[in-house]
Amino acid sequence: MGSYSVRRGGWRGLIEEYRQFLPVSESTPVISLLEGNTPLIESRNLAREWCPNLRVLFKYEGLNPTGSFKDRGMTMAISKAAERGVRATLCASTGNTSASAAAYSARAGMMSIVLIPEGKIALGKLAQALTYGARTLQVDGNFDDCLRIVREITDNYPIELLNSLNPMRMEGQKTASFEVCDVLGEPPDYHLLPVGNAGNITAYWWGYREYRERGIVDRTPRMLGFQAAGAAPLVEGRPVARPETVATAIRIGNPARWDDAMAAVRDSGGGVWAVTDDEILEAYGELARLEGIFVEPASAASVAGLKKLLAEGFFGREKATVVLTVTGHGLKDPDTAVRIARQPEQVPADTEAVVRLLEL
Repeated sequence: MGSYSVRRGGWRGLIEEYRQFLPVSESTPVISLLEGNTPLIESRNLAREWCPNLRVLFKYEGLNPTGSFKDRGMTMAISKAAERGVRATLCASTGNTSASAAAYSARAGMMSIVLIPEGKIALGKLAQALTYGARTLQVDGNFDDCLRIVREITDNYPIELLNSLNPMRMEGQKTASFEVCDVLGEPPDYHLLPVGNAGNITAYWWGYREYRERGIVDRTPRMLGFQAAGAAPLVEGRPVARPETVATAIRIGNPARWDDAMAAVRDSGGGVWAVTDDEILEAYGELARLEGIFVEPASAASVAGLKKLLAEGFFGREKATVVLTVTGHGLKDPDTAVRIARQPEQVPADTEAVVRLLEL
């Protein structure tokens, strides 16, 4: 199973490592920042405290070049655009897509334009888009308004759409499930993911299914998705006109990959649930304190989802392997981290004062 893992000379980026599974040719100019090969970290403390009968692992996508899973899809989308001679790109974003699109467009020498909902983007992500040189437009509306505008423009002008509607995005993102299988030697029994625009759960399912169809694995996992309660159209079965949640990366009311995501859930025997902002933030803190893994709030939706399902007795006494994708690094949203964390304690510049404060 390790035949597609790191080769001599180091990781070459996901297109080169998984070329035989991707729609690229020798004429495709590979635009890469050596994305992929993110760690699958086994739980040491959280699983012991919450669910000792389960083997729990975290696919830590925050260690991609721009700090989120979006880089997987972007290397493919930009490489294929470069193959066609594209010179400008456009995306709508709650933050991570804009950061990734701007970085890979810069790498390819393309002009990058990003539309973000005004006041609804985490500071770390906005800083990335601006620093990578993207022309950044704040739209007086939500993400769904931004995506509508992007679709109308890219339908009528020679500009590449970089949202998950771009099929090449899915091709790149599916490689994460390849990596999970390559490390474990088999698929997990369950795979839990946050769901916003629904591209990631779709891509993971496609990847697992492709590995099974090619005979590399003999089964697929059950796909379990989690939305924020204030932005849970898949759970409610209808678009949410004004989505609201602290988890800005999944603050989306009408997912572009709605039908594909529901097919993944249905065909895998999985499901989709909502978790509250309080549950997300509690899981966000526990993941950091118990495992030393710092993620943005949206990433913790999968962790909150695991806790919710455990409380409902979903897994019973089953011995199972559970993988949770945590999608973005904690420094994507420093404001939330500082706001809810324990604040520094003031102490004089005196050794004895520090000793007394620490009760040593």
